[in-house]
Amino acid sequence: MKKVHILFALLLAVVSFSSCKKEEDAGLLPNISFKTGTGYVSSDIILKKDTTITVGIIASKAEAADVLKTFDASKILDGGASVSFLNEALTGTNGDAYSKDITITTRNVAGTEKYTFTVLNRDGLKNSVSLIITVN
Repeated sequence: MKKVHILFALLLAVVSFSSCKKEEDAGLLPNISFKTGTGYVSSDIILKKDTTITVGIIASKAEAADVLKTFDASKILDGGASVSFLNEALTGTNGDAYSKDITITTRNVAGTEKYTFTVLNRDGLKNSVSLIITVN
């Protein structure tokens, strides 16, 4: 009978520990950041009209089971409405991590261009990074 109590206590401890870990991880936003370094724009910038730049994105899941599901890139011109210009479903191994280089050419008129890059995970949680290009 004593062995049954010890076995039950061990089983209870394992279940309690694993459930606590799961609760601590629940609700973590997916990771997303800009690539930095030579050739990449990763923060607000002032550029001339018709200038081409590269923005790099790196994203990854924050929880073991909550894989990445979608990536979206949108822009807002001069404070107007947000318009999506790239939307990708992420499946298979892309659900663990995602990397993308995006070429952007500024308009031929002065103004502001806000670019937002968003990743969404299996639980519907999303995280974003943005940058603003001021066009002269």
